[in-house]
Amino acid sequence: MQFFNKTSPIGIFDSGIGGLTVAKRIIAMLPNENIVYFGDTARVPYGTKSNETVVEYSYQDAQFLINKNVKLIIVACNTASSVAINKLKEKFTIPIIGMIEPGTHLALKSTKNGRIGVIGTNVTISNKAYSSELKRLEKNLEIIEKPCPLFVPITEEGWLDHEATKLIAKEYLQDLKDFEVDTVILGCTHYPLLAGVIQEVMGESVTLIDSGMAASLEVEDYLNGRGIRNDSNQLGTHQFYVSDLPAKFKSVAERFLGTEIKHIEKIDVDSLYRG
Repeated sequence: MQFFNKTSPIGIFDSGIGGLTVAKRIIAMLPNENIVYFGDTARVPYGTKSNETVVEYSYQDAQFLINKNVKLIIVACNTASSVAINKLKEKFTIPIIGMIEPGTHLALKSTKNGRIGVIGTNVTISNKAYSSELKRLEKNLEIIEKPCPLFVPITEEGWLDHEATKLIAKEYLQDLKDFEVDTVILGCTHYPLLAGVIQEVMGESVTLIDSGMAASLEVEDYLNGRGIRNDSNQLGTHQFYVSDLPAKFKSVAERFLGTEIKHIEKIDVDSLYRG
């Protein structure tokens, strides 16, 4: 049986660096919380894998965090959220929060014309994770979905403002512009890193929905509601684990988070299989 208290860490997992957009929100919103982050950089991206593989990886990632005695898990990966969230909740008793529901709720509050665009990985889009949830909540919505698979490797490469990135974004997003959406869900936690380029292409009148921000608000509400928010006066500690390339991850993470990462450790992928 797992035992945790208010000072137990929040666990976050993603296939790579995209989940840092969620970690950054959590650190800003809940500075006293301790965080354990796992980036599965050896097996990124999840968005090109089969559903069965994503579920298997997600089980392993969650178990790794549970072994770190976390009090809550954030699935900071839209692909894993779209495929594995319900199976994770069935398998583990620990509270688990994904990206899909928080993102759809925020999008519904934002849209004025009822036309919502969703961009994400191939798996997220093919599973219709966001559109199904949106339609469940509001049947009269008009939704267009577009896979943008190159956005993940571009982000991992650090090409956040590269001319090639702008050209690719224009190609991907033209259908959404033609559809005259007023709201776009960034259905991958990597995509907020490209928000500047996406906003430039879509125009300032279009609202971009960061599912990571929405999920962070849900985490705050959950911790407050259950009385397990860390109420100490000390800033939280942040531990980072990756399955490959820790030096590269550290460089990108420090640049993005704006702070030195004092604890980063590479783990053997085989250890995830062993649990």
